[in-house]
Amino acid sequence: MAVALEMMRTHPLTRGDDEPLARGVEECVACAQACTACADACLAEDDVASLRSCIATTLDCADVCEATGRLLTRRTGADATVTRAQLLACIETCRQCAEECEAHASHHEHCRVCAQACRRCEQACEEALAAVPA
Repeated sequence: MAVALEMMRTHPLTRGDDEPLARGVEECVACAQACTACADACLAEDDVASLRSCIATTLDCADVCEATGRLLTRRTGADATVTRAQLLACIETCRQCAEECEAHASHHEHCRVCAQACRRCEQACEEALAAVPA
């Protein structure tokens, strides 16, 4: 969280308690990376056909997490309604991805690691959502 929080604190439009948003940024970036790596690892598995849904879900989650991380980073002209909607989408996408990866976690270590990253991101986005003004 160090870089995201430091950047938020140096922004002219700092809002005070930036820690939940900074954690959201960091967890979204980490989750996007984990999901991309998981999809790639799934493609390398012998039973790739059985992992099609997992691949699609992880790629969707990576895209949503990347967009959410970028949106949470922006301060100038930020729209709280849009931010809240994006966080809700990220929470749901991470929940679905975690469930999908958990279904494969006993056979594929990369799915276990990805599921954990998704759960951390889901939690961080819930905390960030609580910090965004209604």
